[in-house]
Amino acid sequence: MPNARDLRSANRPDRERSPQIDEDVTGKELDRATQHQIKTLEGTSAEWVARHLVMAGRLLDEEPELAFQHALAASRRGGRLASVREAVGLTAYGAGHYGEALREFRTYRRISGSNMHLPVMADCERGLGRPDRALDMARSDEAKDLDAPGKVELAIVAAGARTDLGQLEAAVSELEIPQLDINRAFSYSPRLFRAYADALTAAGRAAEAAKWQRQAIVAENALGLGAEEEPDIIDLGWDEEEEAREEDRQRRLRAQENADAHAGAEERAPRAAGAAAAAEAAGTTAAAFGLKAIDDSADDAEADYFESDDAESDQDSVEADVLDDADGEADDEADGEPNAEADQELVEDSEPAQRERVED
Repeated sequence: MPNARDLRSANRPDRERSPQIDEDVTGKELDRATQHQIKTLEGTSAEWVARHLVMAGRLLDEEPELAFQHALAASRRGGRLASVREAVGLTAYGAGHYGEALREFRTYRRISGSNMHLPVMADCERGLGRPDRALDMARSDEAKDLDAPGKVELAIVAAGARTDLGQLEAAVSELEIPQLDINRAFSYSPRLFRAYADALTAAGRAAEAAKWQRQAIVAENALGLGAEEEPDIIDLGWDEEEEAREEDRQRRLRAQENADAHAGAEERAPRAAGAAAAAEAAGTTAAAFGLKAIDDSADDAEADYFESDDAESDQDSVEADVLDDADGEADDEADGEPNAEADQELVEDSEPAQRERVED
């Protein structure tokens, strides 16, 4: 039974079946850092998650809703990985599911410790009709730690929030940051210059706006970016020594987990005898039929997904219709007896989950 308070689309009983994966997708198209995270999963699940992530990235720009469904499929098997939760957040944002995106980015931040998606989180608040909260994020301590491109994106979001509130001159002021340098061009400069020009236009300062629009074109030419071109993206990867150290660390962690699991199995042996016999019988049947390939419907069964522990995200950021349904389910459960077995399962799961988050 899924956590009643975990309202992610991946865990909802009315979710759709996982979308089809293109035949040419292997999962090895992912960058090395993501592949290293996925190596912590069991073999079949690892390949499944990797291929769905590739599909999510492939479809994000052209079919964001389908990309979102692929990311959700990946989260049902790899929900404890930061890269998976990041993918769900980005695709949800691209598809306009701002409550879901905000929830996933908060989970990503808890797992990874990174605030790199703070600008997108602020824009999700705008999408949910809460520009004041977006401005609070822009003024937060976390915002001060962003790199230059991140500060630019957050300033653009803050300017949009000011515009939402009808504060047009304040929107112009939000964009007057150190990175707004008319004499220097960085990767973020064309976007910043155009946002500043739009804010000036909205404030009735057309002459100044025209100058910054022209400067955006100058910056693009200086950077070698045409209207139909995209900048080269180079994956430098890790050097061989660093990769060897990472693989050694993964082996030690898996060995420790196996030792802990063996110790726990000895303690639970009397209770697990019947379950072990059933598992052995099932394994014999599977071997007899040679079942080792990925089952197209395998991830449509209940999986060991990452249960939400963020009350703010679950209750505050979810869209209204989903929240109403969840409140009804919570009221029904409140009338019954507490599920002691489920509570015990969550307690037992907490320590491995913490180790995986530290690893990531």
